[in-house]
Amino acid sequence: MTTTTRSDPVVVGIDGSDNSTQALQWAAEYARRYELPLVAIAAWGLPTAGGYSPYYSSQDDHSDELQTDAQTMLERTIREAGMDEAQVQTRVIRGHPAKVLLAAAEAAQLLVVGSRGHGGFVGMLLGSVSHQCTQHAPCPVVVVPAEQVTQPASSS
Repeated sequence: MTTTTRSDPVVVGIDGSDNSTQALQWAAEYARRYELPLVAIAAWGLPTAGGYSPYYSSQDDHSDELQTDAQTMLERTIREAGMDEAQVQTRVIRGHPAKVLLAAAEAAQLLVVGSRGHGGFVGMLLGSVSHQCTQHAPCPVVVVPAEQVTQPASSS
């Protein structure tokens, strides 16, 4: 287990989902309350199926475009969370989201993730990235649950 210092950041994973916006808001409030730096990370990779990418060849990588898309998504999420980029450090990193976040957690005081992102099955209580993070992070992990929207009872 690594030792944290007062200057170690709060790291939050961002994937563009509503749940990651909620995780960013939670992490920002925590960082503000305890006067800690806040780092928002978006991870991206080439789509793969069966261990290889059927859509991209090595000659047609599209890495620059995917990097730019991830940066745009991260900036949009920050705005949707009611923040500006001066309040948060941003990083866009190529790699599997769980691996990227676990590596960033090595130097973090706290890792914050949403319970569900864009991938997987909607009915799952915990997404694969958040599950990996809770199982393997070297620092405490907060999983921010998806906001439950209740429908008003019908009057029929």
